[in-house]
Amino acid sequence: MITLSYRHVTLKSGFLYEKQMLNESVTMKVVYDRFYDTGRVSAFRCDWKEGEPKRPHIFWDSDVAKWMEAAAYILQKRSDADLEEKVEAIIDEIEKNQWEDGYFNSYFITCEPENRFSDRERHELYCAGHLMEAAVAYYEATGKDRFLKLMEKYALCIEKAFVTEKTAKFSSPGHQEIELALIRMYRATGNKRYLNLAKHFLDVRGYDTEMIGLRFPAQTQIHLPIREQTEAVGHCVRACYMYAAMADIAFETKDTELLEVCKTLFSDITEKKMYLTGGIGSTRLLETFTIAYDLLNDKAYAETCAAISLMFFAQRMMQSENLSVYADIIERILYNGMISGLSLDGKSFFYENPLEINLNNYKRFPSPDHKERFAIPTRAEVFSCSCCPPNLNRVLASLGNYLYGYETDTVFVNQFADSEAEMNGMKIIQKTDYPRSGRIVLKTENIGKLCVRIPSWCANYTLNVPYYMENGYAVIENPGREVVVDLEIRPFLVESNPEIYANNGKVAVCCGPYVCAGESVDNIENLHSLLIDGNFEASWTYDEALCGYSVSVKAFRKKEQKDLYSRYTETTEDFLLRMIPYAAFANRGESNMCVWFRVMPYSR
Repeated sequence: MITLSYRHVTLKSGFLYEKQMLNESVTMKVVYDRFYDTGRVSAFRCDWKEGEPKRPHIFWDSDVAKWMEAAAYILQKRSDADLEEKVEAIIDEIEKNQWEDGYFNSYFITCEPENRFSDRERHELYCAGHLMEAAVAYYEATGKDRFLKLMEKYALCIEKAFVTEKTAKFSSPGHQEIELALIRMYRATGNKRYLNLAKHFLDVRGYDTEMIGLRFPAQTQIHLPIREQTEAVGHCVRACYMYAAMADIAFETKDTELLEVCKTLFSDITEKKMYLTGGIGSTRLLETFTIAYDLLNDKAYAETCAAISLMFFAQRMMQSENLSVYADIIERILYNGMISGLSLDGKSFFYENPLEINLNNYKRFPSPDHKERFAIPTRAEVFSCSCCPPNLNRVLASLGNYLYGYETDTVFVNQFADSEAEMNGMKIIQKTDYPRSGRIVLKTENIGKLCVRIPSWCANYTLNVPYYMENGYAVIENPGREVVVDLEIRPFLVESNPEIYANNGKVAVCCGPYVCAGESVDNIENLHSLLIDGNFEASWTYDEALCGYSVSVKAFRKKEQKDLYSRYTETTEDFLLRMIPYAAFANRGESNMCVWFRVMPYSR
């Protein structure tokens, strides 16, 4: 399947469109302003002096580059003189300060010019990759190639240092990302040197002799050559960026062996190491995957960027396999584990996205110097490590990338949004207010076969035309007339594999693509005293303010008792548990929050 670029897709209305417009009208400015205030933008002038405030940081280039990439996606769809002026001003500084041999990194040029390409963990290649992605996006959006040429020059500088002359003191990136960027550069320019350089950085992993003796080589996925890796390990974002690049290389070079490795790694993540929300990363310690089924809720790291990286991996896998599971994972992330990183007003962010907040955890320790760390309970406008906000910028600005795919005269509908798209003389118009309802109306032109994903969460659906199921898609041959798909959206209970110890005896509530959460602001402080009725009863309505379904669930609560311990009884009283979309939690002040609740069995 060739996934259709956002450039050929226009969103018209609905949930994804509204988030895209919020990003354009509010979030882009918020992120730029904070990056300007903190010195990230001015760092590109490369004129900071020792003793001055706002000392440049090793990853600031990547923060700004992601924002520039998002700006390019917006400019591709509409003109915006102010946005374009800001991007051009940054490109001016890059051009002015780039070294003669093509090298550019605002931190090293300014603070440690003698130490370039000397420390694997200093994010040079990571920053370079994000600048390259921004350059490709800007070229494709505006036709201006100045930025792209600067980054092509940088790519050849990197090739010289790491491949031909081997003057660099390390052999592969500490934080993967440049691999994805080089593949994009290859696709934009046709220059195979970039593809070969991306492949080189993947192939040398696991043979990094300079890292012999490292205590935790799995942290940056150098513990084994990539073709021998069978488990997702280490830093989640680094891992999934690498896996996405591996999937890209497998697609570009028709490497079936590498594709099998990617399939194994994808299964390991989604079947053993992924939260219900699509979040990944079970611990803040090195931001890593841990062991299978280790998915604690209040300790979940589930970084916003990690969810995005898994979405990138799934998107790349769709290129080689027409399986709905990849689009299912993307949808899970879009409506839950990624968008929870952005406040409803578009102005503040979560870096971590836990599935449970207990405010008492922040009060347990009498000493301010000895506290167990938990995720912050309210969003912030900027972080010292602020990778997530601009990552949201660029994904939301390019949501069209995830809706459609095609092969010859076959079109795949992967995500549902009111939209229009054109590809190779084919056209599709999708009319829907999904997920406010599950009705999707599809009108097509010159399409021989239409494949519509039936989401894995959907138990009941209908189509108004003959179809057959294949790989999770409803396949309609010669869709010459209007195709209407009705997906039944209603709340349902989910249980987890019993190996996830934290969830034993518990259930979660989902409604269509949404995972639901209960907050104490709507219920009681002690959410853990509530039990959902296993004979599930619920009512639901779409709440525009919360951008999703508000669900009322029949539940029970244990009656209060005065004694610290007492003889067990089954005495309970009825309770109506009010739940909201998980992604909307922590938008109404600090509150306890739970996704997983104990269940009162049917046999009660």
